[in-house]
Amino acid sequence: MNKDFPQTAEQTSAAHLAYLGDCVYEMLVREYLIKTGCSKPSISSLSYVTASAQSSALEKILPLLTEGEEDAYRRGRNCVHGNAPKNSSVSEYRRATGLEALFGYLYVRGESERIRELFVAAFSE
Repeated sequence: MNKDFPQTAEQTSAAHLAYLGDCVYEMLVREYLIKTGCSKPSISSLSYVTASAQSSALEKILPLLTEGEEDAYRRGRNCVHGNAPKNSSVSEYRRATGLEALFGYLYVRGESERIRELFVAAFSE
C-alpha cells in the first residue's frame, strides 16, 4: 500500500481512484512523449488521453489484468459518470474511466512497476 494513503485501494471510492489514475496516466504520457523526443507534446498527447484512445489502450491490456485489477477496472467503469465528451461514445467514456480507476488503484497500492508494465503493453505496436 502507498503509505501516503490512510485507506486501501479497495476502500477508496471508484471516483477517487479514477481521479488519481487520470493524473498518473497523464504523467506517463507526458514522460513518454518527452523521452521519445516529441517536438509538440501538447498536441501529440491528445492521441493518448482522449476517451477513445484510453478505451483502445484498455482493450490491449484487458487480457493481462489480474482478478483484483479487473475488479478495479469494473468499479471505475460502472461508477456514476457525468456526461461523455462529444467526441466519444458513452461506452468509450466508461471504459476510459475504468482504465483511469485501474491506474489509480495500482498507484494507491504502490505498484509503480505494474503501472509502467501495463502502460508499455497498452502502447506497444
